[in-house]
Amino acid sequence: MDGLPVTRRRRIPLRVAAAAAVLGVAGSCSTGTVGGSDGPASSTATLVPTAPVTAEISQFRDNYSKQIIEIQLTNTTDAPLTVLGAALTSPLFEAPITWPPRNGGIELPPGQTKSLPAPLPAPECGFPSPAPSGPGTASGTDTGTAFVSLRLAVPQGAGSTGTGQQGTSQQATAPPLEDATAPAADPFGVLARNNSEMCLSRAASAVAAVALAPDLEVATDGRTGVVRLLIKPRAAGGAGAGSAGELVIDRIEETTLLAEAPQAPWPHTLTLRTGGPQAEMRLGIRPARCDPHAVAEDKVGTLLPLRVRVAGREGVLKIDAGNRLRGRIYDFVTKACGRQ
Repeated sequence: MDGLPVTRRRRIPLRVAAAAAVLGVAGSCSTGTVGGSDGPASSTATLVPTAPVTAEISQFRDNYSKQIIEIQLTNTTDAPLTVLGAALTSPLFEAPITWPPRNGGIELPPGQTKSLPAPLPAPECGFPSPAPSGPGTASGTDTGTAFVSLRLAVPQGAGSTGTGQQGTSQQATAPPLEDATAPAADPFGVLARNNSEMCLSRAASAVAAVALAPDLEVATDGRTGVVRLLIKPRAAGGAGAGSAGELVIDRIEETTLLAEAPQAPWPHTLTLRTGGPQAEMRLGIRPARCDPHAVAEDKVGTLLPLRVRVAGREGVLKIDAGNRLRGRIYDFVTKACGRQ
């Protein structure tokens, strides 16, 4: 946590306690330390440097617009473990990122990895946004302070917590509950990317509401269409508006499914201000691809990317088509490709 401001370093222990509270950790839980080594402790949980699982953060493409990530846990022991609760703590978010546990938890067989979907809470936007990046880059590893707090049901003898005692009495009793923490690797910068996008969206929405209209106009030849981007600026001086109250759309980018059509070209460098008039942009579209899997395998093709600048931030603002327009776009692309 050396790269964090002093005020943020002081908040981390509070978030550890918050994560423990989410999991329902009690001081009467197992006193053994996972991994067989001593670690720092809190009043509600025994925090240890190692755990019988490893953790990594990922995100499935169809969850991009839903702001749901995956906490991927791998069982490193030779016995099955049951995960009864998981909460990921990161300085990039205001609260723990919690996996809603199923009844009875989820079983991790030995050596296997399972993904636990977890909705993201509000982002922490009080410091410069980390730049999203790929694996191996500095900002891709900048979220190394993230860790996952776990409530586990661990069979006796699994990991290094069990006593290894022999006897039939072990089989007649329920496995002990154990609390552990594990560092959460983020090789693809999932947390940084989501923080950046969510903070950018928050800043942009303080200036104007931007959405796609649910209708789609299709040309008479069926090869092209028009979607409408609706812009409604906030009232001047409204709550949450940035000091400049200005949002600049530098350009609109194509998606994996939609490309610009020549009869209604996409605008560039549009400046929106609080208190300004409502606006509508007509965007001509055509299929970006017509292979057999274009629609069937689409995950993000109906998220319209706007390259924007607002409140000292810049990045891509993704406008979701919504269910009604999404279905019409899929139908349009299918039929337009059939006419080529």
